[in-house]
Amino acid sequence: MQGLLALSRGIDAINHFIGYHIRWLILAAVVVSAVNAVIRKAFDTSSNAWGELQWYLFGMVFLLAASYVLQKNGHVRIDALSHHFSKRLRNWIDLLGHIFFLLPLCLLMVWLGVPYFWEALQNGEMSQNAGGLIVWPSKLFVLAGFALLLAQAISEIIKRWAAIRSAQHD
Repeated sequence: MQGLLALSRGIDAINHFIGYHIRWLILAAVVVSAVNAVIRKAFDTSSNAWGELQWYLFGMVFLLAASYVLQKNGHVRIDALSHHFSKRLRNWIDLLGHIFFLLPLCLLMVWLGVPYFWEALQNGEMSQNAGGLIVWPSKLFVLAGFALLLAQAISEIIKRWAAIRSAQHD
C-alpha cells in the first residue's frame, strides 16, 4: 500500500503544480479579450485568431484544472445529503463513483482522444474560420486534460481505499 500511496502523492504533486500555475492562463485570456475589444473598437478591425485564442486559453484552463479541482474536492456534490453520511460511507461513495463512473469516462476520452489529436496533427488541421488558428493544440488539451483527470482518479481511488482500510483497522 505504501507504494501506491507514493504513486498517489506523485500524481497529486503533478496535478497541483499544473492546477496552481494554469490560473495565469485566465489572466492571459482576459488580456487577449481586452486587446481584441480595443483593436475592434479603436481600429475597426479584428481577426478570428483573437477569438479562437480566447477559447483555446479558456479550454486549456477548464481541461487542465479539472484534475486539480478533483484533488481539492472542489467539484459539485449534493451536500444536503452527503454531510449526513459518515466519513466511511462518503469514502465508499467516492471510491465506487470514481471506479464506476469517472474512471471509465476518462479511459474512454483518452482512448478516443489519441486518434482525434493525432489526425489533426498529421493533417495540419486548421480552423474553418478565415484567419483562424491551427486546431491540433485544442485537441491536445482535450487529451491532456482527460489524461490528467484519469491519473487523478487513480490517485483518489488509492487514497479512498487507504482511508477505508485504515478505518477498518481502528
